[in-house]
Amino acid sequence: MRILVIEDNSDIAANIGDFLADKGHVVDFAGDGVTGLHLAVVNDFDVIVLDLGLPGMDGLEVCRKLRQEAKRQTPVLMLTARDSLDNKLTGFESGADDYMVKPFALQELAARLEVLGRRGKGGKSRVLQLADLTYNLDTLTISRAGKQITLNPIGLKLLQSLMEAAPSVVTRQELETRVWGEELPDSDSLRVHIHGLRAQIDKPFDKALIQTRHGIGYRMVDPDALPA
Repeated sequence: MRILVIEDNSDIAANIGDFLADKGHVVDFAGDGVTGLHLAVVNDFDVIVLDLGLPGMDGLEVCRKLRQEAKRQTPVLMLTARDSLDNKLTGFESGADDYMVKPFALQELAARLEVLGRRGKGGKSRVLQLADLTYNLDTLTISRAGKQITLNPIGLKLLQSLMEAAPSVVTRQELETRVWGEELPDSDSLRVHIHGLRAQIDKPFDKALIQTRHGIGYRMVDPDALPA
């Protein structure tokens, strides 16, 4: 699954992210409510882990805006140190699907996210297809021309971003925000990771799917589908 963790405590976020990544999930992060809401609206996550006490915009407001203004129904598991019944009811009224009180066991968190993820997908698999390249977003498996391809977490995020937007161009800034969130890397990191993605996706095959738009960004397109 692709999971967004909106949590301002970097230690808690890192612990959650490491645990979920070890289970094969792709994890994105936001350290404040405004950034978290933006990522939740512009990206396609399977489930969101949302802290209640956030700078900029608290978790209740993030959830309300996600549901009422953005009309997004991505399952939300809310985290909070508040364990009263009234607080839980307020969380559910804002649109949360589940609720966990800190401190919590990572094993239980992962189990609840699995349930929410299955509920959100309604049992339907999500597969991206471009030419002979296939990316199953549920199993995180990739194949091209029948050959299995293994990518690291950053490669998976880049590939999903480019395939979902294809054949449109995705700007460098959009890709960097999608992959690294608010902690942007140095100027060469994206180029290096795109080079690595090309080495896996394009170089072993007859035709290249990833194109560079110099000074703008990148796109994926089936060259056989382009006008003559």
